[in-house]
Amino acid sequence: MRKLQFFSLLLLAGAMCSAQAAEFNQVQISKSTLAFAYKQMGVPLEGKFGKFTAQLTFDPAKINTAQARLEADLASIDTGSSEGNDEVSGKLWFNTKTYPAAQFVSSGVKALGGNRYEALGKLTIKGRSLDVSAPFTFRQEGAVGIFDGAFTLKRLDYAIGEGLWADVSAVANEVRIVFHIVANASAPAKK
Repeated sequence: MRKLQFFSLLLLAGAMCSAQAAEFNQVQISKSTLAFAYKQMGVPLEGKFGKFTAQLTFDPAKINTAQARLEADLASIDTGSSEGNDEVSGKLWFNTKTYPAAQFVSSGVKALGGNRYEALGKLTIKGRSLDVSAPFTFRQEGAVGIFDGAFTLKRLDYAIGEGLWADVSAVANEVRIVFHIVANASAPAKK
């Protein structure tokens, strides 16, 4: 009887370990969001991008192989008003006719302990590529991985809001980018 209990515990432990070792690489865009927050005239405001793509490869047991790539369709911006959307799509802001997308491509991911990580990479907006680090948390719910994170960029570093909009007393220079990515684990390879 004791051997049977021990064997059952070993099987359960093995099943738990194999359930933990999973590569999350099938992004569910319909359940994911890419948003931003900023201040205009000292008033906190929020918005989001309606269209974006995300590709990732993430296995918490193999963090050195993790990769991520996000691309936002800048014309899909939603500032909360159609007038605001038209303004920021224009030449002084995103200039979406010339630069239709913003893109983040990771160069690596660091484990920070617990469920905390940091994605390092390049963010390209309006033809300008700068290094960014994006801290995020990861939690697994069965075969689903949930990634939540945020980082702050300085819009003037990317020439977002030129001319009269370069005055940071009207629109703050700091813009917080907030992402929520939901991804399924790939099916384990058959032996």
